[in-house]
Amino acid sequence: MYYPEELVEEVRMKNDIVDVISGYVRLQKKGSSYFGLCPFHNEKSPSFSVSRSKQMYYCFGCGAGGNVFTFLMEYENFSFVEALKFLADRAGVELPEMEYSKEAKEKADLRATLLEINKVAAQYFYVQLKSEQGKIGYTYLKNRELSDETIKAFGLGYSNKYSNDLFQYLRSKGYSEDLIRQAGLINTDEKNGVYDKFWNRVMFPIMDVNNRVIGFGGRVMGDGKPKYLNSPETAIFDKSRNLYGLNRARTSRKPYFLLCEGYMDVISLHQAGFTNAVASLGTALTTGHASLIKRYVQEVYLTYDSDEAGTKAALRAVPILKDAGISARVIRMDPYKDPDEFIKNLGAEEFEKRIGNARNGFLFSLEILARDYDMDSPEGKTAFFKEAAKRLITFEDELERNNYVEAVAKAYKVSPESLQKLVTKTAVTAGMAKPAARPKTASGEQKPKESGILVSQKLLLTWMIEDVKLFGTIKKYISPDDFTEKLYRTVAELLYEQYEAGELNPAKILNYFTAEEEHREAASLFHTKIRELSTKEEQEQAIKETILRVKNNSIDYRTMHLEPTDMAGLQRLMEEKRKLDDIKKLHISIE
Repeated sequence: MYYPEELVEEVRMKNDIVDVISGYVRLQKKGSSYFGLCPFHNEKSPSFSVSRSKQMYYCFGCGAGGNVFTFLMEYENFSFVEALKFLADRAGVELPEMEYSKEAKEKADLRATLLEINKVAAQYFYVQLKSEQGKIGYTYLKNRELSDETIKAFGLGYSNKYSNDLFQYLRSKGYSEDLIRQAGLINTDEKNGVYDKFWNRVMFPIMDVNNRVIGFGGRVMGDGKPKYLNSPETAIFDKSRNLYGLNRARTSRKPYFLLCEGYMDVISLHQAGFTNAVASLGTALTTGHASLIKRYVQEVYLTYDSDEAGTKAALRAVPILKDAGISARVIRMDPYKDPDEFIKNLGAEEFEKRIGNARNGFLFSLEILARDYDMDSPEGKTAFFKEAAKRLITFEDELERNNYVEAVAKAYKVSPESLQKLVTKTAVTAGMAKPAARPKTASGEQKPKESGILVSQKLLLTWMIEDVKLFGTIKKYISPDDFTEKLYRTVAELLYEQYEAGELNPAKILNYFTAEEEHREAASLFHTKIRELSTKEEQEQAIKETILRVKNNSIDYRTMHLEPTDMAGLQRLMEEKRKLDDIKKLHISIE
């Protein structure tokens, strides 16, 4: 699937990366680059760099990087084509009909068709709700005090009691049984044949951030089981990467989200004016959800049910949010079960007060912990503080940890000094002085440790785009074939072509890579963190050592992959090996 390279480059050039990213991240100019807090991981000191001259961004903390297309792919969860279309529209560039590879066309067509089927199904459910047979569903929603305006805004509907109603309707529209099944709307068994997944339920369309229907939730009418049923995972629906109501909440001006457990909580809060409410989709909060939330806000207020299950869910969510760099607060619904009941009984003004009185997530977890100890006995209280100390050492930032020590000491009437000594002792016992964790990728996975030779190859590529003079120096000894990693070699070939043409443009090279992970990896090749080299002699020595390391590895690699009968090739490699001694004696100048 591709657009002409010239058109992709035109769109990129007409969307200045600093202007685009400034719409998402607050940037400050420092020297020739712009810096801000990375939107893809938690940090307190800006390590997210945006270069206007390179038209690239890179985070030295988590490794996220790329050009303007990559940023939208990561931040908005766009595909490459969606990012291209968004930026083309922003710049007023008209895109022609897209050219596809066979495989890409099939994949794109499937996604488009599944979205179309879900849209038709949502419209069908909505019409059924207003019909005579949908009266039971409509009455249910009105009894839940939802207005017609709210019902329409969320596209709520009803699935009939007849168990193959929707299937027959979609078949009449020309959709095949296989496609309807792939959309997650039908099941099949020997007893009943083909039947609708959802029937006799109030329907809640689930939309992505671009307001496209990607799945459904259904609440049964009566005492059927399960009470709530969700769409299965499909080519367009991944419940761990979507939140109910996010398509509306993302446009809220509030700096935080209200995180709920269910559909009705979200809808009731939105109707009451709290348009920043979202909910996970029939599953516990995941790291994927937390990463998605982090794209929009830095703070979350948990409005989970006030029962034991809701409390446990809140306790599980707090550390997940913390790991993603999101501060969590907990709103208690007592004496009511959930936000929906609370709003109906006490109203929006009282709920606003509960938001103001929300408990800090960590301190809330300690309150719940204290229930397991006899806080009136010295032994119970001591045991509680030992457990609290174990939790306090999880704060890596010293200032933040000390602030929490003071807060806990004040809340439980113990001297900060005593608690600090206990925390220090606990840290020593637990071996807190362990090696720092490796940075994580934008998707939250820990990065594998890179081999020294790959770092050296990346280092050369970074140096070459930093300074044309360095490129000329390195090019004397290193060719694209010396980059043994396939992606590195492809990037090097494109970069050498640009050099010969008199134009170094790494952002343009990234247009070549349309897959998100390839984008990110290719971008990292141009942003390798280099230790500070204070003198010209140190710089020249570092370059010389890196060239030798890369060249030596290249010769060894090609030797290992040489055909046993290729004597001419072996002689060439032996000659190159001898030349390494000559390079060692050379004075490599960067002037």
